[in-house]
Amino acid sequence: MSELPVIPSIQLNTRGLRCPEPVMMLHQAIRKSKSGDVVEVFATDNSTSWDIPKFCMHLGHELLLQEERLDEQGNKEFHYLVKKGE
Repeated sequence: MSELPVIPSIQLNTRGLRCPEPVMMLHQAIRKSKSGDVVEVFATDNSTSWDIPKFCMHLGHELLLQEERLDEQGNKEFHYLVKKGE
């Protein structure tokens, strides 16, 4: 059986924002969401590659996806899916 695609409840565009803003925005979105909701984050700050996984680990949320890719202009971009824990 194939897994159903993950449909985010909230999408955050933190492109261009620097630490700590992306994680603060994620924290606020998680606080407003229900258990099991998924937050999708797009970021350009390198620090999110360690800040977001640590945020999830310390607060009991599940990091479903962490990927690095290039945007249309060839600039590095980060993409995350975070599932709110109980």
